[in-house]
Order: sequence, then C-alpha cells, then structure tokens
Amino acid sequence: FARENDILCQGRGSAANSAVCYCLGITAVDPSRVDLLFERFVSAERNEPPDIDVDFEHDRREEVIQYIYDKYGRERAGITATVTHYRTRRAIREVGRTLGLSEDTVAALASQTWGRWGDGLEDERAKEMGFDLSDRRLRLALRLTKELIGFPRHLSQHVGGFVITRGRLDEVVPIENAAMADRTVIEWDKDDLDALGILKIDVLGLGMLSCIHRGFDLLRRHHGRGYDLATVPPEDRAVYDMLCKGDSLGVFQVESRAQMSFLPRMKPRNFYDLVIEVAIVRPGPIQGNMVHPYLRRRNGEEKVTYPSEVLRKVLEKTLGVPLFQEQAMKISIVGAGFDPSEADRLRRAMATFRKTGTIQALRAKFIEGMVVNGYDQTFAERCFQQIEGFGEYGFPESHAASFALLVYVSAWLKCRYPAVFAAALLNSQPMGFYAPAQIIRDAREHGVEVRPVDVNYSYWDYTLEPGGAPDGPGGGYALRLGIRQIKGVGEEDAEWLVAARGNGYRDPVSIWRRAGMGAPALEKLAQADAFASMGLSRRDALWAIKPLRRSMSTLPLFAAAGTSELGDEPSVTLPRMTLGEEVVEDYASLRLTLRAHPLRLLRHRLGGTTLAALLQETTNGMAGISVVGLVLVRQRPGTAKGVIFVTLEDESGVANIIVWPHVLERYRRVVLAARLMRVTGVLQREGIVTHLVAAELEDISYMLDELGGEEGFQLTFGPGDAVTHSGRDENYSPQRPCAPIPSPRHPREQAKVIFPRSRDFH
Repeated sequence: FARENDILCQGRGSAANSAVCYCLGITAVDPSRVDLLFERFVSAERNEPPDIDVDFEHDRREEVIQYIYDKYGRERAGITATVTHYRTRRAIREVGRTLGLSEDTVAALASQTWGRWGDGLEDERAKEMGFDLSDRRLRLALRLTKELIGFPRHLSQHVGGFVITRGRLDEVVPIENAAMADRTVIEWDKDDLDALGILKIDVLGLGMLSCIHRGFDLLRRHHGRGYDLATVPPEDRAVYDMLCKGDSLGVFQVESRAQMSFLPRMKPRNFYDLVIEVAIVRPGPIQGNMVHPYLRRRNGEEKVTYPSEVLRKVLEKTLGVPLFQEQAMKISIVGAGFDPSEADRLRRAMATFRKTGTIQALRAKFIEGMVVNGYDQTFAERCFQQIEGFGEYGFPESHAASFALLVYVSAWLKCRYPAVFAAALLNSQPMGFYAPAQIIRDAREHGVEVRPVDVNYSYWDYTLEPGGAPDGPGGGYALRLGIRQIKGVGEEDAEWLVAARGNGYRDPVSIWRRAGMGAPALEKLAQADAFASMGLSRRDALWAIKPLRRSMSTLPLFAAAGTSELGDEPSVTLPRMTLGEEVVEDYASLRLTLRAHPLRLLRHRLGGTTLAALLQETTNGMAGISVVGLVLVRQRPGTAKGVIFVTLEDESGVANIIVWPHVLERYRRVVLAARLMRVTGVLQREGIVTHLVAAELEDISYMLDELGGEEGFQLTFGPGDAVTHSGRDENYSPQRPCAPIPSPRHPREQAKVIFPRSRDFH
C-alpha cells in the first residue's frame, strides 16, 4: 500500500535479518552485507511469528493506519494500549492544583525539574526559589509529589503497535474509541499481548523518512535525478570525510551532542562503521563499559585479543568487544553452552532488564557455562556485566543496520546537495534537536545562499530558486524561506496568497483584493519584513496596511469599492529601524534572522569573552575562559550521571559546555532558564572535539530584551558589502570597518551608513 501511494518506508529491527524481507522490499538492508544472526529473526524454539517493525513517513502514517482498519475491519484490528505513569513535572502540577496552590507557584516549582528524571523536588531547592517551607500546604505538596511519581496515570495509545487477528478481536479483549478521531484501541498493553502470544506489528512514524522523501522529490524536480533508499550511491568518501569532522547537524541519529563528539574519535569510513556508530552511543554499551575499550582498540592504543578462536568469529568485526544483542546471544551459545531457546530467553531478559530484572536468573548458568568451557571467571563475569548493560537500551545489530542506512542517505544528501537537504529538513519540522534558525545557519556555513521570505517569491514550504554557480555548494540554487516560518500566518492564507499571485503583487492593497487576505494576516507578513520586493520596509508596510484594517469596520459596499475609498493617509517619513530593532523583530516574527547575529550587536558589552570559533585555537587545559551565547540545546542523558551538556551559539559558531552535577547544584536556575548565558571554565580538547567545563554560569538574558534599544553606531561599508533592509547579512564590527561580502548588486562606491536611535517608535 505504501509503495502504491508513494509513501517512503523502511523495515527496522529484526526485519533486516531476513533475505525474504529484503527481497520483498520491506527493508533496504541486504542481510548478506552485515552477517546477521538469523535466530534473532525467527527460530523454532520461539514458537511465535517474527517481530517486524516498519517505519513510515511520519506525516503520512495515518494513511497506512486507516488502510489497515479498512482492510481488516475494526473488529479484527486495533492499536495496543500503553500505561502512562506520573513523572516529576506532571506530578508537581497535579498535586499543586489539587491543593490549591497558585498557578505561579506551580509553574515555578515545575520549572526546576528536568524531563523524566528525578524523584521529586527537594526542600532545599524550593527554599532557594524563595518559598516558605513553614507553609503546611507547600510541604504537603512536595511530599505528595514524591509519592505520586511512578504511579499509573492513564491508559494511552502505543506509538504504533497494531494487533491484527484472524478471528474477532473484540471477542478476546475490549476495544474502545481513542481520543483521536478514527482510532480504536484495545485495553491491553504489549506485555499482556506477549504473555498471550498475540501478534503485534509496529506501524511506526519516522520524521527522517519524510525529510528524505522531500529531498528525493527536490532532486528530481531541480536536478533531474531520481533516487530511492536502495539506489543512493554507496560508500561515498566525501560523506565519510564530512562525518569524521562531526559535521552532522540534521543527519539522522548522529546529530546529538554525544554523537557529534564521538564521530571524530570513531572516524567512520564504511557502512559497517555507521552500524557501530549508531549502536555504541547508547546507554547499554556505555553502562557495560564497551565504548572506551572499542575506541582504544580501533585507534591502535590497545591490542585486540580474543579469549578463544570460537569467540573470535563472534567478536572479530567489533574488535573483541560485544556491542550488539546478537553477539551476546552467540556468546551464550558458543561460550556458555546455552541452547537456542535459552539464548532467546537471554535476549528477552536483556530487553526487559529494567522492568523485571529476570536477567539475573541466568547469571549463574552463564558464568558456570563459560568456566566449564575453559574461560577465566573474571572474563565470564565481565561478559555478563556487558550483557546486563544491554538492559539499559542496547541495540540489536539488525536494528542498527536499518538505522545506519538512513544515517548514510541523510548524510549523503547533506554532503552532496546541502540546499536540497536544508529545504527538506525545514519542510519536515518539527523533528530532531535543532530549530530552523540553527538549520539555516548550518546551510549558510556550507555555502548555501538563503533568501528572505517575500510575498512575491515565497511559498508555504521552503523552496529552491535559481541562484549561485551550478558547481557551487547550492548546485545553482538558493534557498527561499517559506511562509510557514512566519508566526501567525496559516497554511490556508499562504495558499490563497500564492494562488492569486500571478505575475506578482505591486502593493499590500492588491494582496488584500486578489488573495482575500485580511488585515491581521497582512500585518503578520509586514512584521516578518515580507514586502521587500515592493520596496517597503517593515514600518512602511505596516503604515500602508493601516487603512485596510480601518476600512473593514465600514460598510461592505464601500470597503470593496476602491483605493480612494480606503481614505487618504498623510504622507510621512518614518524613521529607519536600527539593526538591533530589525533583529528583534526578525526573531519575534520568524524565530530567526538573516541579518546580524544578536551577539554581534552585543559584543561591545561583553569584554573579556572568547568567540566560540577561537576555542579551537585556545590552549588545552587553560582555565578562566569565558564564552557567551544563545542557549540552543540542553541535554541530560540518562547515562551521564547528572551531567548536563549545553550548546551555546554566538556570531562565530557554537560552543559545547559541560556542567558537572556539583556546578548544576549552584547554578540550577541559570542552566534551566537562561536564554543568553555567560560561562567561565576550563577548556578541554581531545582531537578536534572541544568542550568548556563550566565553573561559573551567569544568566544575562536581560541583554536580549535591551537589544532593540541599543544606541546607533557608525559602520563603514566598502565595495561588495551587502547592505539592504532585507539583506542576507550585515557584516559589521563596532571596532573596525566590516569585511567585504561579494555581492554584484551592490554599488561599487564607498558608503557610510548610520543606524539612528529610534527608541520611541518601536
């Protein structure tokens, strides 16, 4: 059904073990390339159907779900349920409301929790925030919150687990309507289904498949090249060169801080290296102490040894370090003497370790079996410890192989067609770690020309339009911002705007007449500076739209009569906005700017700080280094033992910050709440991976609120500098004349531009 309807899909998990699944096109991974364990897919001892999971484009998965309902009937098909439990933030909110705490109090308490981790809010933390712990209701709220965490809250839908039965499903288990329209769910969760041996098929949604499909469509439309997952040119050296630099923003599975730091150390050079890359930066291998031994062996710092020739065959491709569930199963069979059914029990125990702890029941048999077969007891215990680590989310090799294919395809698009990749990624939002502002910045750093949103050129989606050299990074195309990026403008308004555009609009009134857009939507376009092609700045456009809003309050007959009936507006000369005000308005309406980065405007107030780009040139181990940046990402991996990783962005690049738990305790409010942060600490570097280990943190977000009111300053621009009110980037410095940017449209003469102060008009 997906192929017939041009819905991109890819089998994950054990489907990659099957040559049959490969031949049927369920997976694009050839199992003969990665030597996978067939018993992971199906075995007589399991006495059950194989587990096949399929990912579909996330924004078209509902079509597949409704197809299943239509084909099998709602009496024979239903989505599995799952039990949702209370986590810290939800528990605080519900207890606080129940006890009658004010909304401000509840919000403040909830703001000091971090995601799913934690077992409540400590009294000391509440005291730091200024709360009176002598208040009986507050103390009761904190105590009840701790008791409520982990308690079942409600029955919800599984992410995609479908039950399909030969007979009537409603004779076995109750079926109920879900909260979503046209969804029906059964009242059992997946563990109940496993206990009864009922078949479950996971119909999953994956945002990267939507992105890749859009990328393939853009390649076909603009470059005349047709690809699918199986036909992308394999083993492209340039792709691996890019990944070895940690240049993976937006690339599937390897865009997190941990992966970006690991890529330059791993240095992947082929497809199987990507399989390992996907699997090794996971809680399981990290908890099992597998990561550093593998890296030392890969880099030649440690000799690769095998305890026996039999285990060499099992562990050779991962340099003697077990990284995958399949390897743990093979070790149990050839090393500990398990039969296939016991090996499958071990696999199940690994998958449910955190929930049931059944893996400990196999510990004695595993260690005794290895000792009997001549292995050292210390080695046997270490092997079992690593196997236990898989219970903390270890990857099957087949699953890693499925994901590695998508890693390679998305990296290939980014490397060879950065403009196409950026457009596809932006049109698939929300997904991944990064906001559109960071994706656009990354595209520009890769040489892609990015053009502002404009009523005469933009569509709802981001698009490509001719621009640049055919052999340049953009492949002869520039990226045009889409109307979807403007806050407050809906897709329906954008469709009317595009449909009535014809040869273009001359003024806002023509948009109002031809596209039927109301004054509120036109004002949103004006605030986004989308009238540049008409020669109108933000303020000019808002002034031109003002009569339209007034005319809508008059009688309909006169409202549609003509321009003269809109009223004669006095001719005025509006003061030009400062660059700071333009940047503020860009972020307010678009959540990004193509002008100057905010830190460029504030740099003269940030004495003693180092640019992020210069950290690579700073001496390793140097203390007292200070950086300032916008907070892009905060991550607290479950395996990091309380360490928080923060990514800051300034005008030169990004800085990676490590916040140890004892520092977090001192600066918790800064870490969790700051938009603009100053960090002082010690520089650490390993290869090209650079971090700043935080010692002091300061929240200076107030500077962003003052950005629009900055005093004017004089900039000197030379030939080739791009300076327009909707320009790509005003290159400037408060201390020196700005460096030239090539721009054939700019006059060749020298010019001075003064950005006036206009605090009273903002």
